[in-house]
Amino acid sequence: MQRPQHAPSYYAATAIGAPDCPSLEGAIEADVCVIGAGYTGVSTALNLAERGYSVVVLEAARIGWGASGRNGGQICSGYSPSMRKIAGWVGVEDARRLWDMAEEAKAIIRERVARHDIPCDLKPGYLLGAAKPRHIGELKAEIDLLRERYGYDEARLVTRDEIRSMVATDIYHGGMYDGGGGHLHPLNYNLGLARAAIEAGAKIFEGSRVERIDFAAKPIAHTTAGSVAARYLVLCGNAYMGDLVPSIRRKIMPVGTYIATTESMGDNRARALIPSDAAVSDTKFALDYYRRTADHRLLFGGRVSYTTLPPANLKQAMRRTMLSVFPQLTDVSLEHAWGGNVAITVERTPHIGRLGGNVYFAHGFSGVGVALTGVAGKVIAETIAGTAERFDVFARLPHTTFHGGKLLRTPMLALAMLWYRLRDWM
Repeated sequence: MQRPQHAPSYYAATAIGAPDCPSLEGAIEADVCVIGAGYTGVSTALNLAERGYSVVVLEAARIGWGASGRNGGQICSGYSPSMRKIAGWVGVEDARRLWDMAEEAKAIIRERVARHDIPCDLKPGYLLGAAKPRHIGELKAEIDLLRERYGYDEARLVTRDEIRSMVATDIYHGGMYDGGGGHLHPLNYNLGLARAAIEAGAKIFEGSRVERIDFAAKPIAHTTAGSVAARYLVLCGNAYMGDLVPSIRRKIMPVGTYIATTESMGDNRARALIPSDAAVSDTKFALDYYRRTADHRLLFGGRVSYTTLPPANLKQAMRRTMLSVFPQLTDVSLEHAWGGNVAITVERTPHIGRLGGNVYFAHGFSGVGVALTGVAGKVIAETIAGTAERFDVFARLPHTTFHGGKLLRTPMLALAMLWYRLRDWM
């Protein structure tokens, strides 16, 4: 059977060094079976293989086929909610532990890229533009909190004049520059992690969709042509897990996101567009995000679909959004446009936990998974190895069930999100 291919994206067109992994055939055993070969699954496998565990990864399509190989490539500090809100949920001490792990997540990227020589165009710098004047005060309060409570001094407030020198648009009222953030080629990073995991001893099977799981003292994951029995099972399917495990499916919602890249504009014009070379985003609820690529394109993400249905003409829709930020690009064409699903939670915090004593899961990274998935894989490996303190801190984050059942939860979410999008226009 022919394996599914990656979405026809800029990332797929510029992918480097994809491992050639077979499909699973027959029954095998391992210490740990991981479902999903995105960032979380491959990071978990790499950490466990380095500890000496036998690990099998089952991927329904290709390594990085889902959100890990299609996202905007932005490396953010912290979490989607503010640290003030997180401290209100879990208390000051656990909030500090969560912040420290988020900082470790960024360090993991830098360390893995350097140690495994991953060619993923890793660059520093993250710029958050204030879409409304009232957002400046909110950004200042968060910057002050990060500096005073967490000792983080990489983030600073930028004025309207300064932000215009960092990105060639007039739409922002100021913003925040975070020198600790950054950006990378997400698919190449995922492929590099997978190569490292294989070199450490993990086995990855592509084109091996898990159709059912026998939950027992030794769980068994069944595919069309084989099965894996393991002491531990780790679920890392994120937005593409489907109804394989309904009890955790109700805590996340797949959301469609869309990205386009221009033709190559040449070094000078691309540099003039974003002189800071930072990843750029904004403070709108339905945000836009963009950055320069290594080959002098603008990679632009915007638009979301809470029904996961893409716009009728994706390229035209993305072009309109891009021109609302950069009207000077009317003569520049788009070469690639694609979409995919990410998983969000109600609180916009990662949903990390366990089912019984030997089944773990991590999903719902809510738009900031490029970094946080790395530390999630590390703490899952720590827990399997017998040290659960850090895992338990993540597990204490609150997670509300999406209401409405299987049929109504998506339209209910779409209606709720419409209110927040209307606020963006006010």
